[in-house]
Parts: sequence; structure tokens; C-alpha cells
Amino acid sequence: MEKYLLEALEEARKGWNSGGIPIGSVLVHKGKIIGRGHNKRVQKGSAILHGEMDALENAGRLTAEVYRESELYTTLSPCSMCSGTILLYGIPKVFVGENVNFQGEEEWLRSRGVEVTVVNHEGCISLMRKFIEEKPELWNEDIGV
Repeated sequence: MEKYLLEALEEARKGWNSGGIPIGSVLVHKGKIIGRGHNKRVQKGSAILHGEMDALENAGRLTAEVYRESELYTTLSPCSMCSGTILLYGIPKVFVGENVNFQGEEEWLRSRGVEVTVVNHEGCISLMRKFIEEKPELWNEDIGV
């Protein structure tokens, strides 16, 4: 698990280093990363390219069976949009890097049968905390405040 979470964190750093929001994600199928991404709302002027959405987009079209056999690793607790996508495609396991800075829809996912594991990894927490402190207006935009 740690290996994939660190890959998601590397994606988050890519987002931060390119002037965006530091949230990263990887989609793993049978021990292999098949999609990776980071929040690109700023970089692409997108309304929906959160880290999880970018990883799923970069994985390309997949069969329902592949999604049902996959795990999603994300540096931050998933929002309603990303959680809805997780449910739509039937991804059964989500590993959350942190939920200290933002509590997403973990309980909703659990109530729908998704296994959610919150790690609260210090690297994920500190990167997000730094971003929120330095760019609160951009953070508020990202979460719809």
C-alpha cells in the first residue's frame, strides 16, 4: 500500500510544482498502476479534473471487471464528485492519504460497500496544509466554497 500512496503523493507534487492543487491519485489493478494523475483544474482550466478523475481518465476505457478488481489511492479524502465516480465504476477499495485537511465522502463510500482505508500520511497532510495556507482562495474554489 505504501508504495502506491507514495506514487500518488508524487503526482500531487507534480500538481503543486506546475502551479496547481496538490492532490494526486493512482489506479492499481492486480499490483500494477494502470492510471495516474493529479488535479489539473488550474493547468487545464477544468471544472472537473480532480486528481482521482485525472487518474481514471489517464487509465482510459476499461471494462467493468477491471474496475471491480482495482484499488484507488488518493492523497486526499475524495469529494462528492470523485466518490460518485468511484461508486459508478464499482471500485471496491480506496486508500486515502489524509483526511485531516479535508473530510470527503468516506462514510458515503463505506455505506455503499467500498472499503476505505485512511492512512493520514504526514507527507500528504503537510503538503495539503502548506497549499491551503498559501492559496486559500484556490482551495476554496476547488471544493466549491
